[in-house]
Amino acid sequence: MTTKELRRAFLDYFWRQDHLVLPSFSLIPSDQSTLFTSAGMQPLIPYFLGIAKPPQPRIATCQKCFRADDIDKVGYTWRHLSFFEMLGNFSFGDYFKREAIRFAWEFMTEVIGLPKERLWVSVYEQDDEAFEIWHKDIGLPEERIVRLGKKDNWWGPVGDTGPCGPDTEIHYDRGEEFGCGQPDCKPGCDCDRWGELWNLVFQQYDQQKDGTLLPLPKPGIDTGMGLERLAAAVQGKVTVFETDIFFPLVQHICEIANYEYGSDPQKDIAVRIIADHSRAVCFMAAEGVVPSNEGRGYVMRRFIRRAMRLGRNFGIEDPFVHQLVPTVVQLMGDPYDELVKSQSVISEVIRREEERFEQTLEIGMARLEEMIAETKARGETVLRGRDAFTLYDTYGFPLELTKEICAEHGLTVDEEGFNEELELQRRRARERMRFTSPFEVGEFEGLPPTPFVGRMPEPDGVLACEASVIAIKQKDDEVWVVLDKTPFYPEGGGQIGDTGVIIWDGGRGTRDEETAKAIARVLDTQKFGDVIAHKVVMEKGFLTEGAVVWAQVDAERRQAIRRAHTATHLLHAALRKILGEHVFQAGSVVEPDRLRFDFTHPKPLTPEELQAIEEEINRNILAAYPVEAFETTLQEAKAMGAMALFGEKYGEIVRVIRIDGVSAELCGGTHLSNTAEIGLLKIISETSVGANIRRIDAYTGERARQWYEERWQWLQQASEALETSPDRVIVAINELHERIRELERKLQEAEEQRALQQVDELMKQVQEVAGVKVVTGIVSGVSPAVLRRLADELEVRLRSGVIVLGTVDDGKVVLVSKVTKDIVAKGGHAGNLVREVAKLTDGGGGGRPDFAQAGGRNPAKLQDALRKVPELVAQQLHRSE
Repeated sequence: MTTKELRRAFLDYFWRQDHLVLPSFSLIPSDQSTLFTSAGMQPLIPYFLGIAKPPQPRIATCQKCFRADDIDKVGYTWRHLSFFEMLGNFSFGDYFKREAIRFAWEFMTEVIGLPKERLWVSVYEQDDEAFEIWHKDIGLPEERIVRLGKKDNWWGPVGDTGPCGPDTEIHYDRGEEFGCGQPDCKPGCDCDRWGELWNLVFQQYDQQKDGTLLPLPKPGIDTGMGLERLAAAVQGKVTVFETDIFFPLVQHICEIANYEYGSDPQKDIAVRIIADHSRAVCFMAAEGVVPSNEGRGYVMRRFIRRAMRLGRNFGIEDPFVHQLVPTVVQLMGDPYDELVKSQSVISEVIRREEERFEQTLEIGMARLEEMIAETKARGETVLRGRDAFTLYDTYGFPLELTKEICAEHGLTVDEEGFNEELELQRRRARERMRFTSPFEVGEFEGLPPTPFVGRMPEPDGVLACEASVIAIKQKDDEVWVVLDKTPFYPEGGGQIGDTGVIIWDGGRGTRDEETAKAIARVLDTQKFGDVIAHKVVMEKGFLTEGAVVWAQVDAERRQAIRRAHTATHLLHAALRKILGEHVFQAGSVVEPDRLRFDFTHPKPLTPEELQAIEEEINRNILAAYPVEAFETTLQEAKAMGAMALFGEKYGEIVRVIRIDGVSAELCGGTHLSNTAEIGLLKIISETSVGANIRRIDAYTGERARQWYEERWQWLQQASEALETSPDRVIVAINELHERIRELERKLQEAEEQRALQQVDELMKQVQEVAGVKVVTGIVSGVSPAVLRRLADELEVRLRSGVIVLGTVDDGKVVLVSKVTKDIVAKGGHAGNLVREVAKLTDGGGGGRPDFAQAGGRNPAKLQDALRKVPELVAQQLHRSE
């Protein structure tokens, strides 16, 4: 079978087992808990945790996955890949161990026909139940069931927390020629003889941050099988790279390299790594990832540059990875049409990165060789961290690339020193600015600190004031103005900078834009050290140093920002009250009537928790608590219980925002004088942004009111469509659903009655094969459920015999087979029979001796396939004699 056929066979099989087949989720996880989706179950975690309801209790997928954990093994072993497809079937509180194991065994041995004698399994050493199922239910000999520890047969969680549990794995015996030769060699051995194909995970626990295992609300099944590994086993290939889904890419690389695959083991490894990496970066680019020095972009950059360097082993000097894109698209574009749609973009992203690296590679390699020589000359075996950082910062060498090259020369790299240099650079960058500007902090040195007079609700806080221009700086078409004092708040503490206007009338500052000689619109306000600067665009005239101007903050925007910022303090307090005192702020963004708040918490919030938090905040808003702002010593602030932002550095004198009885925090931002001015808060979303870090997005004030207004309009439209009042929409929907269910029930009953009317006609078509009655037929216009019901009725009428019925549902063949118990005793087998019939319709399936289902992709072959049934029955009965 081809890889495409295997993918389809898996999904079709589980569709026949009442699983909802979903397309692959994104390679970029929505919860941001990892850089990339690393397992088929990862997008389904909310269903396992019980915080979201699955669309169906049984689901099957073929999921795009990426893991860099085993990158050092890619190309060296027969099975390791960074990007791969994971086949998986999942149960959310529906079936458990027995059914999962039966499905897996049936698919492996009956649907795709792997030899039973070459299949072994491993189970968690304490899982007696799984052992018994394999031995007693499946019939696997005890010697082919291996008990292993937690390292081998325990799965999860993804990240530090989440669903996990014991697992059982199906291993394929690739043959003694791949083994270590030891007499006790069996699954669990590190040799290449045992190919782990399918991992069946019994999701039973929710692991907490401290390692505690809490029972999941409902135990579930999570299975994962590498499609490429399965293809290698089915196709009899030595490695996954020789399968039909990979080898054309390997051949393309060899054509570019002018190399014959198989002629040099070391170069074969290089070809395989290039094939793996090129495929991975294509999928990354298709999902919008671009090379960078951070996060996903860093992984992508590392892969492209590693492939390029390996290409030089074949004398490939020019960029070539982007040339492989069409082959990847040809091999993987079906079913992943995002590759097809983005082919030109993918090629361009990779090509540009190759060209960028090409410009520095030769110089960087020469410098690295010098560093290696210098290290050896000093008698050292470790490349200095600052040298590795120079290669990273100046020449774009990923640390892993430097480590690889050093290893080839017998050296290691001081990673701790590298990380220290990297952190120093990041700290310098944070000190320079957290926003985009062509200016450095040092360019504002020599200017006096800028007094900020715009805080509210302090008595001296203002939204406008007269000020003098003390500096004007221009670079790259940007103009920044510094005043001797300012009411504009500079970005900081998560709060964005103020906007507004600076006006000059030629003498003293004027407030009248119509008579002004110069108007500078303030687009942003930032802080360079102790100097506050205003990014402006001149709408009229020009400003000069020394001019006395009128500085006016956009009051409406500032008020909206103050609403959101004060609301973050209420949110923080509510989180700690509802969830517990382990909650601390981990970051925030405060914009006009919109806030984003990151906080420490080990798991997603339940709908009930979110509702309680929102109600607590809005109660405190309605309570109209005064908001007090004052300065005190850091020691006194801590004594009164004021909370500080983790990781932030504070001076001896700090500013406290206190909402009496609710909250006290150290904060330098602008705030309201009373919580009632917030008006309203609405939580919009709650997501994960990392291990044990959650994020809440919320609207306040006018934006929250608009949010409710939009939904009221939707409710009005829904009530009009349902011809009812808004307060009865849910009742009307439920009544409508009930009517639909009733009509569907009546429709199914009518369908069954029509189908049962065909029983007499089918009984007239009874044939006898070796004294056994056989009924076959095509039943039009019925669902698979009705087809099974019809087979049951025929069995009652027939009493003894074989039944095979077929129909076409949604363009696909559906087959049902029943064999009465007396005929089973004579050698009849419904599962084997229907599988052979399904093959004739380009499909597959199977099941129990007395009942089985199957499917096919070619309805045109259904009639001819059913004509073969008597012959197949005769063969079964003959073999049993």
